[in-house]
Amino acid sequence: MSGPLAVVVASLASAWIAVVSDDGVVAEDYYKQGLLINQRLAAMAGERSPDPAATITFQADGEVRVHVEVDSAAAPRWLRLTLERPGGRDVRELALRRAEDGDWIASQFPETRGRWIVKIESDRWRLPVTTIAGQPSQIHLGAIGHPG
Repeated sequence: MSGPLAVVVASLASAWIAVVSDDGVVAEDYYKQGLLINQRLAAMAGERSPDPAATITFQADGEVRVHVEVDSAAAPRWLRLTLERPGGRDVRELALRRAEDGDWIASQFPETRGRWIVKIESDRWRLPVTTIAGQPSQIHLGAIGHPG
């Protein structure tokens, strides 16, 4: 009998708390505030710079070249290319250096046969990750429909 009695007492206590307390409306003009937020978001979308994109070219001599397509405001100070085997068994990271033509390069790039997860990140952004299989010659990461 004590179990059902405890449930009845707890439900009566919950009902009393619900009746006595007043949660109230968070804001009286919530609809108007929502419209203002939508206007601000629309204005911010117009100011937003295009998403970065990159084309990675693996050359036969072992050099890797990354051409970054990005707004000058989001131009990186450093760039890192990571190739990782699925499961994390083998991870190869390269800190790329800026070439005179504006591309990012690294030499003596290791053999890349097999399946790899490819990542490019900088001090300001990280591009979407992709997976490749086999020996790549060129990979494009970034915004869909971005020229490159």
